Amino acid sequence: MTETQVTPPAPRVDVRGPRFGAAVTTVVLVVVLATGSGWLLAAQAVVFAIGAAAGLRRAPYGLLFAHVVRPRLAPPTEFEDEAPPRFAQAVGLVFALVGAIGYLSGGTVLGIAATGLALAAAFLNAAFGYCLGCEMYLLAIRLRKRTA
Repeated sequence: MTETQVTPPAPRVDVRGPRFGAAVTTVVLVVVLATGSGWLLAAQAVVFAIGAAAGLRRAPYGLLFAHVVRPRLAPPTEFEDEAPPRFAQAVGLVFALVGAIGYLSGGTVLGIAATGLALAAAFLNAAFGYCLGCEMYLLAIRLRKRTA
C-alpha cells in the first residue's frame, strides 16, 4: 500500500437494524423453546450464518428491516461499525448449531441450554441495546492490542 492509498472505512449500519434482528431472533428462539423444534433452530442458524458471512445487510432480518421497517422510520441518526454485530452473529451461530444438534439428536437438555443462552443474548440486545457478542468482539480487540 502506498502513502496515497486510503483504507476504505469499515461498513457501518443503522443501529436499529441489529436490534430489530435481535427482536425477531428473540421471538424465533422463544418458539424453539416452546416447541422443541431443532429444525426451526437450524433455520435460525442459517440466518446467523448469512449475517456472519455476508453481512447484516444481506441477512434475512437485515433485508426485512431495510425494505419493510426502515422506510417507515425517521432517518437514522446513529450508525455503528458492522464488525461487532457480525461477530455476534457468528457467536449466535455456534449456540444455534449446538442447540440444533442437541434437539435433533435427542439431547433435549443441550438444546434447551444452548437455545436459552442464545435467547438471553438476543433479548438483551432487543430490549436494552446491549449486544453481548459485540462486547466480546471489542474485548478480543483490546486483548489483541495489549499482547501486540
